[in-house]
Amino acid sequence: MHAIRLHAFGPADNLTYEETEAPAPAPGQVRIKVAAAGVHLLDTALREGMTGPFPAPAELPTVPGREVAGTVDALGEGTDPSWLGKRVVAHLGMAPGGYAELAVTDAARLHELPDHLGEAEAVAMIGTGRTTLGILQFTDLGPDSIAIVPAAAGGIGTLLVQYAKNAGATVIGLAGGPEKVARVRENGADLAVDYKEPTWPEEVRAFLGTRGATVVFDSVGGDTALAAVDLLAEGGQHLVFGWSGAGLHDGEPLTFTEEELAARGITSEGVLGPVMIQKAGGDVRNLELAALSAASAGTLRPAVHRFPLSEAAKAHRALETRGTMGKVVLVP
Repeated sequence: MHAIRLHAFGPADNLTYEETEAPAPAPGQVRIKVAAAGVHLLDTALREGMTGPFPAPAELPTVPGREVAGTVDALGEGTDPSWLGKRVVAHLGMAPGGYAELAVTDAARLHELPDHLGEAEAVAMIGTGRTTLGILQFTDLGPDSIAIVPAAAGGIGTLLVQYAKNAGATVIGLAGGPEKVARVRENGADLAVDYKEPTWPEEVRAFLGTRGATVVFDSVGGDTALAAVDLLAEGGQHLVFGWSGAGLHDGEPLTFTEEELAARGITSEGVLGPVMIQKAGGDVRNLELAALSAASAGTLRPAVHRFPLSEAAKAHRALETRGTMGKVVLVP
């Protein structure tokens, strides 16, 4: 089979497309003929050997990637035979191996796909979709809500805009460049602005009038997030789940002291990791099921940016330079 392998930590060019031995499923596992593999911004940090929510690979070479969808083509000993031939999606958890034509995982991680849900869209929902719904557990959106969504043309941002509009909220989407702004507007945002333009906060204030935003979904940190938080009304929420705008691998999330929060009359909290899983009943599969159900029903429609598997390095470079829209997916 062909796979992307990383032999040494470093830049995107260290990702090489190679022919390698096909994996065999262990007891209780399945092997998936991969039709789509998800690429996450975190993958770019792991590629450089950095440790965060997931540890850097302990041994090299490694096949990166933790999100796959495709068809089960082989079973390990003791695995339920009914899985054979089914279209499935899975998050591989702590085990990499997704950037490949074949991948193995525990049968317990599988979700069967309905006929009308494509593999690329399923891959978007198994990771990005579950995170989006996890974030949304921390706020209650409704017709009185005014949500600011930085990185609104990204995978999570696209889904946040759709969810908020479905809830009746007013949505302000921030994106970098005219093409992305147009995409955010097409996705349903009431106002879409280019955060690269220094006057964007004034444009939002003119739109809001005497109102203030009720929630900022912050995945970017840095000056953009601070300017967005300045638009919050008293009682507003700042929900933090990333800081890509503060430096992809070495930035810091936007934080406030208790005194600063009291002076602003707002709250700020990080919503990733154990606190998100705890809110989901202690099982991340609850979020996966909800995300896949929403995509199947058409209430959430993930945006997908496809690259051939052989161009994984190009996909990483595009992510790192903010040259993508939606969820990045590799297609063997």
